[in-house]
Order: sequence, then C-alpha cells, then structure tokens
Amino acid sequence: MKRRKLVKGLVGLGVFAGTGYWWASKHWDGWIKNPCLMPLPEAVKESELWQAIWQGIDPEMVWDSHVHTVGLGDSDSGIWVNPKMQSWAHPLQHIQYQFYMNASCVADIKQLDISYYQRLLSLFEDMPQGIKIMLLAFDYHHAANGQAIPELSTFYVPNEYPARLAQQFPKQFEWVASIHPYRADAIDELEKAKAHGAVGVKWLPPAQNMDPLSKKCDAFYQKMAQLKLPLICHAGTEKAVQGSDTQELGNPLRLRRALDNEVTVVVAHCATLGENEDLDQNNKPMTDSFALFSRLMEQYSENLYGELSAILQINRDPQKIKTLLERTDWHSRLVNGSDYPLPAVMPLISLKRLTNHGLLDIKWHQDLNLIRQYNGLLFDFAIKRLLQHNGLNFSAKLFESRRLFDQSLNKNYE
Repeated sequence: MKRRKLVKGLVGLGVFAGTGYWWASKHWDGWIKNPCLMPLPEAVKESELWQAIWQGIDPEMVWDSHVHTVGLGDSDSGIWVNPKMQSWAHPLQHIQYQFYMNASCVADIKQLDISYYQRLLSLFEDMPQGIKIMLLAFDYHHAANGQAIPELSTFYVPNEYPARLAQQFPKQFEWVASIHPYRADAIDELEKAKAHGAVGVKWLPPAQNMDPLSKKCDAFYQKMAQLKLPLICHAGTEKAVQGSDTQELGNPLRLRRALDNEVTVVVAHCATLGENEDLDQNNKPMTDSFALFSRLMEQYSENLYGELSAILQINRDPQKIKTLLERTDWHSRLVNGSDYPLPAVMPLISLKRLTNHGLLDIKWHQDLNLIRQYNGLLFDFAIKRLLQHNGLNFSAKLFESRRLFDQSLNKNYE
C-alpha cells in the first residue's frame, strides 16, 4: 500500500512538473526578478508603440485609480506590516513580500517609506506630463464590534500618510482613504478624509472583514453619497488573504446595498477571479464572480463602474478580457487602474499568454519587454492600450479616469 501511494505520488509530481514545464515553455516570458532600471530609453518614446498607446489620450485626464502605498513605517508614515510577511517562518507570505519588495524597486530597504515614493516620482519622468496616480490608504481588519485586529491584518496604511504625500506632490498624486464602516468614528473619519482631499474610499472586504451588504454600513453609505466619494471595492477571490473563510465578503452582489444607497461603486478587477454564491437564487449556487459582476452592470447603469487592475495577471481567464473588450457599451463605465507594484512582479504578466489567446500582437513584445524593466506603471498601461479582440480595443476615454473621480471635486468634463 505504501509503495502504491509512493508511486502515485511520484506520478503526480511528474504530471505536475510536466504541466509546469509545458505552461512555462508556452507562456513564460523568462522574467523572475525585476532589474529596476531607469530612466526609460529615449528610443522607446520614438517608437511606433509609443505613438499607439498615447494616441487620443489627454494626459491631464489620466489618473491611475489603483496604486498601493508601500512602506515599513521606517519614517513617520505610520505604515505597519504584519511580521509574518517578513519572516521565513511563514514562507508563502514571505515569498510574496520578497516579490513585492523587488517590484517596488526601492533603492534603500532601510528607508523603504521614502525610497518607495521617490521611485514612484521617478516613474513620472518616463511619461507625459499631467498624469497622476491615486495612492491608496488601507485600514486594519476589524471585528464585528468595530475594533481593529492588527494580528489578522496583512498591512495598514493610515489615511494621513497618502494624504500628506498628495499635499506634498500635488502634480503627481491624488489619494484614496480607507475607513472600516464598523468603526465608531467611521463617519467622522470620512468627513475628515473628504476635507483633506480624498477622492474615494478603498475597501478590500475579505481582508478587512466588512460585509458590504450589512445594514451597519448604511449610515456610512449615506454619508459617502452626500460627499460624492466613490467606493473602490475589491470583488471576487482575494489571493493575498491567508485562509478562505472570509472570501464570500468579496461577492459582487453584496455591493447592492451601497448601490441602492446611491453610492458610486467601482468594482476593482471587475471581479475577474473566483466564484461566489449567487444570492439571487434560492439554493445560492457557486457562480463565477465575473458573471455576478456582469449582472450588476446590467442592473445599475447609473452608479456602477468596473476597474481594470489585475486583469492581465496569469491567474485570470483571458476570455474575461475578451468580454470586457467586446462590451463596448460598458466602456464608458470602465476605468483603468494598475494595482502597482503588482505589474512590476515580473512573472505575474505573460505577453506570450496574451498573444497565444489572440489579445496582443507579437510585434509589440520587444518594446513591452523593454518597458517592463524600467516602469511597471507604463508597462501595465501600454499593454491595456494595445489589447485587441476581433478588431475591438479599449477606448481612449476609458483611461481618462479623472472623469469619474473628479466628481468628488465638483468638476465636470464633457
């Protein structure tokens, strides 16, 4: 019996290794570590690719809606990172951490807070003037009674830090608050964030343990609607969360309560990963999260948007990218975000895979592989501008995300 199990185990390992080798040979672009070069070669700015990606784009309107604020709290930022991320006692989390640090291209790990935002500032030098990024705060995991639980949190970025960076570098940064709705001071914090220039609120329900469908969120939603602050909310499976007992909180259908309270909701990643319960059915069958998002897009045409961060990653189904391209009626309600620094995690995006699925012309590979060594923000933007399916691509206006988030500043763009 033991021998039989051993043989089966070896066969299984062989199949796994063989499958991995086949996948890598077909899809892997050959990158593991980001070389973090700078600045971008001038030849790129004179290329056909450069002309293609910026055609019809007004840089003043381009706001990347999903950029993480990274640090270790080694300055006065107030950032906190769970020690598990920094210890080999928790290998999976620590490997993730190592990839994130490499992708962030920090020059000095002992001054990570400052080094990270300085790297971000250097990336702007590679792009047309006027572009901005929206730096995200990130609140703690909270209990049902509204108490913060740091030990169950992956990291924490207080609102004050990205707010300060946006004030210090107003030509490059906007900022997005993160406030858990169960907090006793949630409404006060929301008003404070608005007063200090926040252009939205960011939630990641499976990680932060909030249920968007809970009536405990109603007062928060009503204040958000009053303040015209959009909610950027993760939906679908969350891979950064250790354990899966909170994954259902990422169900797109749980956002109906916010939508019914007239909050403008931006669904991060367009829920392109995982399955959730179909709450509209009596037996609540597990259903593709993207299908649930699609249902909401049909039902809420006024205040529901989708966001394109992470859709290029190798764990996402390319067919969903094709659907997003085909649904031209949605394009006015899609906005771009990068999820930076994740696009700079080299193995996460495969140009070969996109080409194999008919989404990217192989002629762009050389320039894109050059750009990815220098600028993860530009790399993510460029690929999305070049995606095509059956003659369709994402419209230029989709990348001018300022149109949505400037609503909070009472500005109007026609």
